[in-house]
Amino acid sequence: MREAFGAVFDVRPGYLNTASIGVPPRHVADAVAAAHVRWRRGEDTSSAFTEAVETSRAAFGKLVGVPAASVACGATVSQFASLVAQALPAGSKVCVEPGEFTSVSLPFVAAGHRIVSTVDEADLVAVSVVQSADGAIADLDALRASGKPVFLDVSQAAGWMPLSLAWADFVVGVAYKWLMSPRGAAWLAVRPDRMDSLRPVAANWYSTGENYGTELLLRPDARRFDLSPTWISHVGAAVALPWVASLDLDAVRAHCVGLTDRLLTGLGLAPTGSAIVSIAGPAVEGVVSSVRAGRTRFACHLYNTIEDVDRVLEALA
Repeated sequence: MREAFGAVFDVRPGYLNTASIGVPPRHVADAVAAAHVRWRRGEDTSSAFTEAVETSRAAFGKLVGVPAASVACGATVSQFASLVAQALPAGSKVCVEPGEFTSVSLPFVAAGHRIVSTVDEADLVAVSVVQSADGAIADLDALRASGKPVFLDVSQAAGWMPLSLAWADFVVGVAYKWLMSPRGAAWLAVRPDRMDSLRPVAANWYSTGENYGTELLLRPDARRFDLSPTWISHVGAAVALPWVASLDLDAVRAHCVGLTDRLLTGLGLAPTGSAIVSIAGPAVEGVVSSVRAGRTRFACHLYNTIEDVDRVLEALA
């Protein structure tokens, strides 16, 4: 058991794998467990989850700096990337980082768009704010100054990095990493002037409010792009995201980056300012990490401590 930022975690020492799976605080896990009990007893109806969906929607908006009306709920990054990709004119040029995670890159490839390497020649820039493989941080100021339309994935950033992205055209993120919620929930923030550029290709009862019939009555805001929500995921997200949004995220970032800086400097490497780092070498016994792009990846979140980092340093000494 550990206490961090006013919450209790049951995470074991040596867990440095939040970039793959975030560990929930006890009060989030308890809310999800209670939802499973209600499900088992037949105590819920579909409408009982509406509050959780709207709470998580609003909290994601707060985390990225946009109003709830600009946020759609879905399930995965690739689903939302595909929505944007299918809306682009045929043969558009999309700038993607060479090592970008495929949930961001492949929907644009599958839609037949041309992948380019420079921002200047692009019709859209699709990039992770923090790269999955090595924690590299995108130059958001330069992207904003470029004036190019942008699709930003905050899945490896939201939860440890303060974000203010109302200027971006599209911002997507998932629940199960740094936001410490069950897998199955994701969100897309759409800038209001870009709302009409997207086609609701997965229109359904939740995005229209109509259970039967063939009349397409879209909701007036980003909810027109909603998928029918994964209920239990949103139960957890409705507790986790408002809590994360209430934290001093500058302090969270300082804590996380302080730990990765300790790891890198202890290995004689330069700090990167990211909560995710990767190093050449094998996995460390007694430490939960991941291998990405042929390197061992470590991720430090708010529940991690110096003890976790020193396990790695001692093993590699």
